[in-house]
Amino acid sequence: MRLLAVETSCDETALALVECSEDLENPRFKVLRSVVASQIPLHRRFGGVVPSLAKREHLKNLPIIFRKIGGESLRDKTDAVVVTVGPGLEPALWTGIEFAKSLAKRWKKPLIGASHLQGHLYSFLLEPQENLEDVFPSAALVVSGGHTILLLLQSLVKYKKLGETRDDAAGEAFDKAARLLRLPYPGGPEIEKAAKKGNPKAVAFPRPMIHDKNYDFSFSGLKTSLLYYLKQSFKADWKEFNKNYGQNKIKLENLNDVAASFEQALVDSLVYKTVKAAKEFKVKSIGVSGGVAANSLLRNSLRKESKKLDIAFLSASKRWNTDNAAMIAVAGYINFLNRKRLKIEAQPNLGL
Repeated sequence: MRLLAVETSCDETALALVECSEDLENPRFKVLRSVVASQIPLHRRFGGVVPSLAKREHLKNLPIIFRKIGGESLRDKTDAVVVTVGPGLEPALWTGIEFAKSLAKRWKKPLIGASHLQGHLYSFLLEPQENLEDVFPSAALVVSGGHTILLLLQSLVKYKKLGETRDDAAGEAFDKAARLLRLPYPGGPEIEKAAKKGNPKAVAFPRPMIHDKNYDFSFSGLKTSLLYYLKQSFKADWKEFNKNYGQNKIKLENLNDVAASFEQALVDSLVYKTVKAAKEFKVKSIGVSGGVAANSLLRNSLRKESKKLDIAFLSASKRWNTDNAAMIAVAGYINFLNRKRLKIEAQPNLGL
């Protein structure tokens, strides 16, 4: 079965043609074509994604990347169309949905709705896999700009939410920290870049909630700690520092150390709870997915902990961690096999 997937939930316009086979016990996927058009340069000057601009760019990009991926020649090579219905920015979601609806109608193909979060969750299936019986149950961490969720997966279609963030998501915390440090959007890659040159033990930032008995996360306090550290560092010059926000006129001398310390604190919080769940529920694997899963420190830390526990580590390569349409095809195929139907309408708050 070949699926043409459409993804426009935020600021990436993406299409992919994916060959899907086998059943829920052992699904297999081969990405035949994948194109992603990023809007980062456009939104960077605003310090974040502007929904109306994202919609405009999706409208412009969709016909372009559709032609680039093969256009109308894919009609006879496609069995169904899959589209992200949520969660995400409502104007952006509707753009992709209307495009997919028009395409499915014109081609006379079935239209399948898919969850962006499930796309991230299942993204590890885009890599070569052994028998899935050897990885379930699994402690799965989904970390992105809008979500931080820890799940216990009994199978691909049976899972339980163990915990989630009570305030900022991990990616959101990175973005806010980057703004405080006068680093450009998106914050995660910029902080990671600076952190590689810094000392992660330079500043004693807190690890929120790691000693709580639950599996929830909190990152707003960590961001506040960074704010207080900066205020203390600049003291009387704080107003001047704020006045020149975004103009790079004032530089933090130990920027790399601060970035490294912040990154380490955030990653420690994620890893601690994930490993705790892995031990309590005696899982066979630890998985991480979502945009923040592209962070090298997080990936390497979880891989190291998995090795210590002698269990598998599941994560897609970095290209499939960030938003793309191939993972949406995977989610659509799982829904198809599971006979799960999502309404073909924008659902900005759709959960797992």
